[in-house]
Formats: sequence, C-alpha cells, structure tokens
Amino acid sequence: MPAVVEVKFYNSFLLRKTVVQPNQAPPFIVWNGSPGVPQGIDGYFPQHTEDTTTPPVVDRDKSWFIEESRIEGGYNETEMLYGVKAYLVDEEPNASFRTSSLIYSGIFNSRTGVNDTNVFSVGEDITKSLDPALGSIQKLYAEDTNLIIFQESKVNRALIDKDAIYSAEGGGAVTSSNLVVGAIQPYAGNYGISRDPQSFAVYGYRKYFTDRDRNAVMRLSQDGLTEISNYGMVDYFRDNLVTISTNSRQGKIIGGWDIYTKQYVLSLQKYDNTYDTLSFDEQVLGWPSRFTYKPEQAFSIKNKFYTINSGSIWQHNFENITPNRSKFYGTYTPSSVTFIFNPNVSASKVFKTINYEGSSGWEVTSFEGARSFELNDTSLPITSYDEGEYIVDPRVTVNNLDNVYYNTPIVPADYEEVFGVENPPYSRLYAGFYKKEGKYFANLVNNSSGTVGEVAWGGSMSGVKGYYSTVTIQTDALTEEAGGVARELFAASSEYVESSY
Repeated sequence: MPAVVEVKFYNSFLLRKTVVQPNQAPPFIVWNGSPGVPQGIDGYFPQHTEDTTTPPVVDRDKSWFIEESRIEGGYNETEMLYGVKAYLVDEEPNASFRTSSLIYSGIFNSRTGVNDTNVFSVGEDITKSLDPALGSIQKLYAEDTNLIIFQESKVNRALIDKDAIYSAEGGGAVTSSNLVVGAIQPYAGNYGISRDPQSFAVYGYRKYFTDRDRNAVMRLSQDGLTEISNYGMVDYFRDNLVTISTNSRQGKIIGGWDIYTKQYVLSLQKYDNTYDTLSFDEQVLGWPSRFTYKPEQAFSIKNKFYTINSGSIWQHNFENITPNRSKFYGTYTPSSVTFIFNPNVSASKVFKTINYEGSSGWEVTSFEGARSFELNDTSLPITSYDEGEYIVDPRVTVNNLDNVYYNTPIVPADYEEVFGVENPPYSRLYAGFYKKEGKYFANLVNNSSGTVGEVAWGGSMSGVKGYYSTVTIQTDALTEEAGGVARELFAASSEYVESSY
C-alpha cells in the first residue's frame, strides 16, 4: 500500500550562549557550543555597567539567547505559527535499482545559462525501459540523432528527438516529436557487451566491443553486427575470453582504436596477471599483430595513439627516440613471427632449408617438425646474416687453435692494425643465413635425440622430419643497436623432400 512520508518545514531555532574569555571584553558569542571565539562577530552584552573600563559581570543563567533560522517572527510577538507543511505520497517507498532503464533530466544550455540537469520532473514521462531479461545497461553512445544502448545481452538504438510510427502492416516511419528518447529499436543478433564497457572503441561509423559471455569480438557498423572474431580466431577467443575472470578474481578487457595504424587494439588481461594484446585490421580482415605491452587505457587524439600504464601516458609509433622499435614502456622485446609450413598435406617430409625474402636482421629461434603428437624433430638455431658473419685467413691463428674470427666486421684498411698483416687473402663467410640474389638461405641442422630405429640423428644429419613444421623467426640483437632501423619480412619458404623413413 502507498506510504505517506511527512516532510516538516517548521521554523527552526538555534540556541546560543555568550561567555567571557580571559583578558577580553566584552563577552563573545559561542557558536554551536564550540570553545573557540568566532572572528568578525559583534559581541553581545547580557548585562551593562556604567564603568566601561571594567568587563561586565555575566550572569551565567541569563546569557542565553535564541536565533531564528527564518524571518518569520515579528518584533515582540508572543507566539509564532508553524511554517509550511508538505506531504509526499510515494507508491513504492523502498529504493529500487532499475539497471535496464534510462532517465533524463532537464536541459543544459551554456549560452543562455540554463542548467536543469538536477531537475527530474515526476510530472513528465522522463524514463525509458528496456527488457530486463537482457541484462543491465553497460554503455551509451550517441551517434548523430541516435542513442546506441549496449546491454549485457543486446544492442539497441533509441531515437533522439524523434519517434517511430508503425503502420498496421508493421512498417515504420520516423517523425519529429518532442520526446527526448524515442522508440527503442534492437539490432539484429543476440549479442551484447557483457560486463566489459572498457572494450568499446569507435572509428567513423564502426564500433568495436567484446561479448565475453558468447566468446565473441563484435563490430557494429552501417550493415549491423558482425562477429570479427570469426576471422581466423574463433578457437583463440573461445579459449581466452571465458578465462578472463574467475568467481573470486576479476580480469578486464581493454579496447582502443589506433588511429595511426588504423587498427582496433584489444588487450585481454586475465585474473592471474597474464595478458594478450592484439589488433584487428580492416584491410586484411584479420588479426595480424600481437604486442608485448599491457595498457590500462588506450585511445587516439588527432593522428596519434596513446596508452596509459602505471599512471603515465605513452605515445606509440614515436620516431624521435633511438632505439624505438619493439620497445614499449621502456622495455625492448624482439619482434617475432610464428608460422607453419605444411605443403603436401599428410605426407611425411624432411625439411632441408629455411629461406626468406626481406631485410637482414632476422634469425630462426625455433624450427620444429611434427612427426607425431608425441614426437617432434628440432633444428639448431640459425643466426642472422649480420650476426653469423666471420672471417677466415689461412695465415693467421688465434691461440694456435683456429683461423676463424666471428662477428668481426673488419674492413681491409683496418686489417693490418688488427692482425699485423697487410692486405691478406681473407674470406668473409656466414654461419647463419647467407644472401643470394637478394634472398636469404640457411640449411637446417638436426638437433633431436635419437629414437628406436634411427640410423643417424642430431648434428650428424641435416634436415628436420615431420608432417608439418612450426617456425619462429625474430629480429636479432643488432636490431636494437641499429637505432630503430626497420626490419621487413615479405615471405618465407622451405625446401623439402618426401621422407622414406
């Protein structure tokens, strides 16, 4: 039943008292019973004496007076009437949380000085409710004359300053209206933003966000909702979005638009402090890059991309420091690419070489051939073209052991000073990749343990056996020393023969 809440607006009174402070005259008013003496307040004399040089004697029982909070009482009146009394009738006196509803206030106009943002008139229809079964409202985004509403399990749009009128056949027409928020129109598809409004990013008419409850990364554009996690990453997001949080510990998902590279950057930060940061590119309709930084926020201003980490703002793609490539938040990490060679599917093969087209500075850290689910072949690491360079001179030895000098970029003019020999017939060779006609080649040397039935294995044989091979290639240590020189990788391949094993 309705509750009647009585709100009293009676006239109020404050009881004041005056006291005599040591070495001070006249006595001062004590406000609200505090022991301090207020400044700038006239004194009050409860008793006067003719001798103005002597502080008056204060009668403690008579040094009280009453202060009225409103100008209601008249001079020397014997009584005072009650003030205004108001009654408020509320159908539901208990507090309620309407997480799937909207409410709007009065207008704000800085030019005219009108500010009614604190006015919520119950006499007007100022609420708009959505289906509570689809979860709470997590994100609002205004676009032109539409308000996009992201619930946990649904995305809707509401008309602003207009409404939709529907015919008997179900067709709709938009008309002008004095409504602030008009009809709610859902987007096709049972997707929402779950509880991750931080994953939202926008560029142009494209909005990006995640729906972890459905293991999906979404794009909302002019043609509706699209599940962009289907572009080659279904398994990845299915396995990782569901493990962001546990019942007791919460992870988070951070999204942002990188206007410099035109990519949607998404950082999955799990409850155990591990993370994956990757990007989606509309040009390739895929997820081409992973990064080694963990942002707290990500956003673009004008033509620059920024992230926040540990309370500091960092600008990405900044060219005016050296070195600056593969360095995030002051920490350098080599750039790497992992790919799979799988020619002639289901045939057992021996991979003999690894070749690539691009710039110098790439090394192979892992080449693994899958012979079965339990048994793999591996190769020795392969140094880059620059790092694997060495010099051979048959007339010079080092400690009477050999005549090889690794990583010694010596020009002929410096040779006499270093070796004491003028213009010797030395040779430059390469232990890792070597270059031929603008392409880099290297042989694969086996580094696996022997198994039953194998005649030769390990370093005594070349090649890596397997149905397919997984390869990781990364920039070498000279990349950082080179001061931000770009390392490009266009294509990679491997020569192989069918295995007779």
